[in-house]
Amino acid sequence: MAEVTLILGGGRSGKTAHALASCPAPHCYIATAQAFDAEMEARIAAHKLERGESWALAEAPLDLVAAITAEAAEGRSLLIDCLTLWLSNLMHHDKNLEDETDNLIAATRTAPGRIIMVSNEIGLGLVPMEKLSREFRDAQGRLNQRIAAAADHVRFIAAGLPLILKGK
Repeated sequence: MAEVTLILGGGRSGKTAHALASCPAPHCYIATAQAFDAEMEARIAAHKLERGESWALAEAPLDLVAAITAEAAEGRSLLIDCLTLWLSNLMHHDKNLEDETDNLIAATRTAPGRIIMVSNEIGLGLVPMEKLSREFRDAQGRLNQRIAAAADHVRFIAAGLPLILKGK
């Protein structure tokens, strides 16, 4: 069974940098982002530079279970970045969020190695005015709660500093 860590935080809080530093080699970066515009292409390119050459890469905008199954190995670390974009992709494709979350948790329980998942904590601000934004915020909160409950370790990152919420 994988050792699972969830790293939460706001936008530009230092979540990914903390996750990268917490993920010993050999390691594989599982990317959920899709480049639909030039700005997102630039973000993805910056993340590639930040990781460096030592990282294997798997792209899984929708099927994280398949990526975990294919890439997990004893002694290997997987970094899933990020659950927020994965959730957005699932909602865009009208996937069953409950089933997808169940499947993700089950995959982490049977995979060997270490899994670090990064996710945004978006519920700390105002209640969004638009219905879709409220639905997304609520779905993100439920996803984070379920993953945190199943994880061995949970860290919250603010201003680049980790706060240990669960585990070591």
